[in-house]
Amino acid sequence: MADRIAEDKINEIRQAVDIVEVISDYVQLKKQGRNYFGLCPFHGESTPSFSVSPDKQIFHCFGCGAGGNAFSFLMELEGISFQEAAIKLAAKGNIVLEINLNNQQKEKKVPKELQAMKDAHELLRKFYHHLLVNTKEGQHALEYLYGRGFSQESIDKFQIGYSLASWDFVVKFLSKRNFSPEWMEKAGLIIRRERDGTYFDRFRDRIMFPIFDRNGNTIAFSGRSLGGDDPKYLNSPETAIFNKSKILYNYHQAKASIKKFQYAVLFEGFADVIAADRAGIENGIATMGTSLTDEHIALLRQSVQSIVICYDSDNAGIEAAYRAGRHLQDAGFEIKVAVMPDGQDPDEYIKNNGPDKFRHEVIEASLTWMGFKFLYFRRGKNLQNEGDKLSYIEEIIKEISKLPLAVERDHYLRQLAAEFSLSLEALKEQQKQFYFAEKRNAKGQGEQQQKPVIVVKPAKELKPAYYTAERYMIAHMLKDRDLAYKVQELLAGNMFNIDEHQAIITYLIEFYEDHLEPDSAAFLTYIQDDNLRRIIANIEMQSVTDELTGQELSDCIKQVLNYKKLLKIKEKEEEQKEAERQKDYLSAAVIASEIIQLRKSL
Repeated sequence: MADRIAEDKINEIRQAVDIVEVISDYVQLKKQGRNYFGLCPFHGESTPSFSVSPDKQIFHCFGCGAGGNAFSFLMELEGISFQEAAIKLAAKGNIVLEINLNNQQKEKKVPKELQAMKDAHELLRKFYHHLLVNTKEGQHALEYLYGRGFSQESIDKFQIGYSLASWDFVVKFLSKRNFSPEWMEKAGLIIRRERDGTYFDRFRDRIMFPIFDRNGNTIAFSGRSLGGDDPKYLNSPETAIFNKSKILYNYHQAKASIKKFQYAVLFEGFADVIAADRAGIENGIATMGTSLTDEHIALLRQSVQSIVICYDSDNAGIEAAYRAGRHLQDAGFEIKVAVMPDGQDPDEYIKNNGPDKFRHEVIEASLTWMGFKFLYFRRGKNLQNEGDKLSYIEEIIKEISKLPLAVERDHYLRQLAAEFSLSLEALKEQQKQFYFAEKRNAKGQGEQQQKPVIVVKPAKELKPAYYTAERYMIAHMLKDRDLAYKVQELLAGNMFNIDEHQAIITYLIEFYEDHLEPDSAAFLTYIQDDNLRRIIANIEMQSVTDELTGQELSDCIKQVLNYKKLLKIKEKEEEQKEAERQKDYLSAAVIASEIIQLRKSL
């Protein structure tokens, strides 16, 4: 059982940290009015619907409904317990907590097999690095790296190592330390022979590049051959701790620089990341031999909104850059593309031209996303040929017509007109035709796709009067302790019609028994139910008047109580119909009289 944190300490932590600063470590926020907005880290979106209120110290997403305070934000985003979130926030607020973190970590109960996989990778990462840097066996590998332009600083920073030219050194090394061979096979570190069931090392006589997760834990390796051995790069297989679609190489080290410079440089592979780091580009990251995925996008969204794509300049690299750019654009990122000249990759370019030229003439000279499209659609076309030229111009105008800003469209149309000596007016006319055709097409597709939803949306937006009244009263009760008690008194033993609303005010009255002042963030900590937290955060973000007048309160109470009467009337009407079917006209008349009285009381 983890050590319990006293409530006064929790209050101290909550008052010491600012939710805007906490969430800014994960989400790019921009101030709009009194609140801050950004792209929600809990679901994919291209338009910011994630709101943070510094006044109330809460957050809410109008898209997916996520909501809560600083504690629940960390709990939901990182999948940690309340106490782990409290420990993180205490450290951020310089609050001393006398709590045993080891006990808390044990409580998470990481499966033994997974922990063994992580421990084995950490152990081997240190050992491989030691072999490379400090032993005769690794000397030839170290000289090879020096010859390729690697500095000792880079070797240490990226913990590059060397695996011995042995078939079973790792098997014996791990077995002596009580690591199960079956588990180490599942971890991808050793391989089982089919013929006799014995094991041998996966990586032999290779330069070892460790792969880290977002927290800096070693979870896989990529081994580069020193000679002509195939494959050139041998990678760990996907395992329970390593999933390529979720890992961005060097993200754990690049996070700080990404935040500092407000953009990340996306490379194709880790060799380019390391080379760029030597050139002073410390905000470089790379996918692990896979296309950019939704998981990568979600991870990037926590740190940045601007990406520079720097892929190889061969045909495959340009295609990959275009695919990545479209994916990032759909997710709402601002994109630039650093174009490598002469079919080189970043590593080769830096070796041939030096780090300064790479920084200034490649990264800093990055093209806008539209500028890159000018190059992308030009490939494979002979622009001296009339057919190819017209095809290219048409493709570019279609892309220009998708730009949201008129000034951008004008800029690129002028560029196109100047390059091909065309009439700007004619290009503008053509662009408008494409623009409106695209609008009509999008509208038609939207109507076709949205048909099943059209009926549902109004029902979601137009809530019954009693529902709106209950939420309106809760919004005021959350900021007025006396009003909470007054509402309870006016309800006279009746309950709210929505179960969740009733649960919230029940908890709120309990909360006010121990708290003399309203405190939204504290109340969210008091509530244990995630769904109720989301509803409360949603209600808190409503725009309401500063005070609830007596007439407004009376109207709201009436709406809540009237709904119960309407349900009773409906029930009586059914009873009346049943009596008439049974030809019990006396009972039907009595019920009709009851219905009249109920309607008069509305």
